[in-house]
Amino acid sequence: MSKKAIVIGAGIVGLATARALATKGYSVTVIERNEQAVGASIRNFGMVWPIGQPKGKLLERAMRSRSIWKEVCTDAKLWFEETGSLLAVHHSDEMEVIHEFYETDKNERHCEVLSATKAIEKSPALKEDNLLGALWSNSEMIVDPRLAIAGIPAYLTEKFGVRFLFNKGVSHITYPKVFAAKDVYEADVIFVCSGQEFETLYPEIYAAQPITKCKLQMLRTAAQPAAWRIGAALSAGLTLTHYGAFKHCASLFDLKKRYEVELPEHVKWGIHVMASQQGTGEITLGDSHEYGLVFDPFDRDYINKLIIDYLHTFVQFKSSSIAQTWNGTYAKMMNGATEIVTQPEPGVTIINGLGGAGMTLSFGLAEEVVSRM
Repeated sequence: MSKKAIVIGAGIVGLATARALATKGYSVTVIERNEQAVGASIRNFGMVWPIGQPKGKLLERAMRSRSIWKEVCTDAKLWFEETGSLLAVHHSDEMEVIHEFYETDKNERHCEVLSATKAIEKSPALKEDNLLGALWSNSEMIVDPRLAIAGIPAYLTEKFGVRFLFNKGVSHITYPKVFAAKDVYEADVIFVCSGQEFETLYPEIYAAQPITKCKLQMLRTAAQPAAWRIGAALSAGLTLTHYGAFKHCASLFDLKKRYEVELPEHVKWGIHVMASQQGTGEITLGDSHEYGLVFDPFDRDYINKLIIDYLHTFVQFKSSSIAQTWNGTYAKMMNGATEIVTQPEPGVTIINGLGGAGMTLSFGLAEEVVSRM
């Protein structure tokens, strides 16, 4: 008889953990407090983004996650596109950073520094004005998070027999029991993947951790006319200051100093600008980063305008009509850690704190955690 596992939370971390357990032969039940996951896992770009991860363990985890995403989306008949990515540069100091990055990482990644002409061949959305070139990577993949997070449960149920219990809020755990209102469930192993709602279960564990929350603002255009596509996923110079993959570049320090002088509001609000296109033709745009445990629930139009203004310095879409705006929140470690994996009691494991890299790292991380059991 197979061992039983309970996973709490049906966001991407919970789904990845359920899959990892199921492939190891566990009989898995996922308990989700809502009708479906509606948190950070659906409020993002849908980018599987290995280019943002430093070489070594995290890049390997990202590439493993990418391969699982491709397998899952293919089997589940969920849309995805292996777009690759372009990071467009318009200033000599930005070009210096991407050259340094290429020289240090070219043996670990499929990346290349392109001329402006070659970059535009990969994305007709890039503006020629002041474009010096771009960092090209072929590793990035786009999914539609709205469709993927809603569709993966059915796939896991059909392929592995995973049971999903939606609209059930877990109030507490006393191993091996999980309590949800009047219902009690038991399992050999329990995984808590509660994302930004980390105050609910084992709050004392989180209170002792250097963990906070990040609020981001995002936008989405209407579908582009005549099935026009942007090609690669797009970003520009500010993105160099956001991802850990570029931290080792010596020229990054001076680049950050220039941004602090020339783009102080973008720096203040943690804005770097990216664009990904879904299969429907819509283009997802963002984002900003505010840190704290409690946020103003309302979006700031001022921040959205900063995002759009910077976007228009490097891209031109067929239609820039904005159809949707929203904000999302995710859990973020403040000590530089890329996740928290801890056992609050024997038999119970918490997986959380992946920051903004949940879509990129969750499948790989979940496999690693389960393989150590």
